[in-house]
Amino acid sequence: MSWYNEAVFYHIYPLGLTGAPKQNAYEEPVHRLNTLLPWIDHIKEIGCTALYIGPLFESVGHGYETTDYKKLDSRLGDNEDLKNFVAACHEKGIKVIFDGVFNHTGRDFFAFKDIQEKHQNSPYVNWYCNVNFSGNTEYNDGFSYENWGGYNLLVKLNQRNPDVQNYICDVIRFWVSEFDVDGIRLDAADVLDFDFMKQLRRTAEEVKPDFWLMGEVIHGDYSRWVNGSTLHSVTNYALHKALYSGHNDHNYFEIAHTVKYLQNMGDLDLYNFVDNHDVERIYTKLSNKAHFAPVHVLLYTLPGVPSIYYGSEFGIEGRKERTSDDSLRPALNLADYADATEKNPCTALIAALGKVRQNTPALNYGSYAELMLTNRQYAFARDLDGVRVIVTVNNDDNAASMNLPAGNAAEYVGTLTGEKVSVENGSINVTVAGNSGNIWVAAGDMPEYKPVDMAAKKPETASENSSANTAKTEAASTTEAKASNYKSDAEPAAENTAASESAVNPAASEVAASNDVSADKEAAADNEATSQTASEKSEVTVDWTKSPEDMTVEELQAGILAKMANNGPVTDQMKKTVYDNIWHDSLVNWLKSFR
Repeated sequence: MSWYNEAVFYHIYPLGLTGAPKQNAYEEPVHRLNTLLPWIDHIKEIGCTALYIGPLFESVGHGYETTDYKKLDSRLGDNEDLKNFVAACHEKGIKVIFDGVFNHTGRDFFAFKDIQEKHQNSPYVNWYCNVNFSGNTEYNDGFSYENWGGYNLLVKLNQRNPDVQNYICDVIRFWVSEFDVDGIRLDAADVLDFDFMKQLRRTAEEVKPDFWLMGEVIHGDYSRWVNGSTLHSVTNYALHKALYSGHNDHNYFEIAHTVKYLQNMGDLDLYNFVDNHDVERIYTKLSNKAHFAPVHVLLYTLPGVPSIYYGSEFGIEGRKERTSDDSLRPALNLADYADATEKNPCTALIAALGKVRQNTPALNYGSYAELMLTNRQYAFARDLDGVRVIVTVNNDDNAASMNLPAGNAAEYVGTLTGEKVSVENGSINVTVAGNSGNIWVAAGDMPEYKPVDMAAKKPETASENSSANTAKTEAASTTEAKASNYKSDAEPAAENTAASESAVNPAASEVAASNDVSADKEAAADNEATSQTASEKSEVTVDWTKSPEDMTVEELQAGILAKMANNGPVTDQMKKTVYDNIWHDSLVNWLKSFR
């Protein structure tokens, strides 16, 4: 048991929240990070116990093209500001993790600048992948190099170079000694070298007890990354997709099957979320805004570590655009939400869920058992040491009654409503209001009960409540978005929304979130492709003279499986994960992630 097993995370993108300029002029520090100090009390008030904040370090633009790993971005302040900020969080009992962008650097990073100056004579030539002095780029450096995502602004580090490994490990040691950080979220972990991640894990165990490594991974068998030798956790994009589309389609089968799919990977403590700095706000994604309540009840109660992205606790909107992610990363004034826990039903719900999570160990460590499942109602238990917690959600507009097997207690109480029910013949009969949810615990297990008004606030305009617009916007091409934003994070979570009836098929429901897909164009293809099991797939010969971009979907799938086989046995579940991914751009990125 470690602090992160019991954590509720708050996620801040600091350059956005502080309203920092989009481009860094490398001028005197502006102490914008200090404006976030009041947010620490807010984070604690809504029941969060940990903060993921980043990117933080000197960069030229959005933060993921690092210039200096050991210097706070001058648009945010100086190192003393960051040291004081982390200390202030610790005083409030809040752990802090930083963004670790170790897959690539910016062009202003010292090692790359040295290559620009000295060319073949630079001692840092081998710090980067495939530096070729017979080539060139649009920057006219007189050499070419391997980049990340097709963008030469992001220069791919050679993670197999011991000097690079030692440098990054020293950065981690510096972050701990200088700022007392508690962990790192590894950017683009799904393309990091596995031996490099093992070195990071050894360093993590050296620098601080329970130092947490969480990686950004979009699709695949998460147990490849989460194990005793690499990372402690990864981003759970599979559940992220299921949570919103399962509500938009009135289809709890998709969510329940996704949970089973994840459990088949092993006992993984994944990082759960419903939105972040790369995807649309959950309040924007939901066709029915009232589903904000059951979505978050599930976020806080399903296996994994829950996280809230700054501002979403207020129910703010954020629509992804092809040319800008600015609306996903807005500057906010906390004073505008001073009474939110009392007056904003979204915030009140999040605060109540945070309290329940902190006071209910079964939600952190308990086993999972499905109790009831229909398209519109879903119930499950979290059991720990003979104590049963029961979770009920309802995505229908009307109330629903459920008869559910209870634990050993004589009476249960709904932690979000204060309603009490007696156990009769080993079961409880509960009624769950429309578009709502509840967490039922043995009476007396919680310190107090304060009913929460889970009525969602009204959307500001009719267009903001349009599911059609949401689906089309969310499906905007990652490649085009990143070309304009130069951001390092892969746009995850394509909107592969299927009809309610089709998601009863576990294969269709277990498809991991992936890139660059439009829901309305791909749903039919998804149902057809994922109905085919791994054993039914015919043998495909990979033409390795082709570039990944020129391969067919079938060739890419076969190539990925061949690469996996080089690393060890390929199970049927691993094959199924590959065959479930039918999106060309996603498969290209996946194949390229192997070395």
